[in-house]
Amino acid sequence: MTAQAGKIVSEDDTAVKFGSGGVRVFATPMMVALMENAALNAVDPHLGEDSATVGLSLNVKHLAATPVGMKVTAVAELISIEGKKLTFKVEAYDEQEKIGEGIHERYIIKLSKFLERAAQKSSKLL
Repeated sequence: MTAQAGKIVSEDDTAVKFGSGGVRVFATPMMVALMENAALNAVDPHLGEDSATVGLSLNVKHLAATPVGMKVTAVAELISIEGKKLTFKVEAYDEQEKIGEGIHERYIIKLSKFLERAAQKSSKLL
């Protein structure tokens, strides 16, 4: 299974905006989010109504800078399934070159149970 996610880099996507650097180029946190989105797009539509995936781990390298105005595309390929753990090879490209690569793991959850646990956690704050 493979899927993609893409966007045009805007000022809101820069390292300066995120506070993750002092340069007006595509921020690493935005690249990671795009990679996660591609992985989610690859599997979530194939799950049951009360199932979803959540991010478990990321190990990525940001290889090259991308300026504002350029298109970025992330690609995720499912490479391993171990029970409910899914492992993806993720890559990101701008219009000229590969800008990122790595491994992303997601976990299949029962949505109702997951949301119930989150609500219980929230109620303990009151």
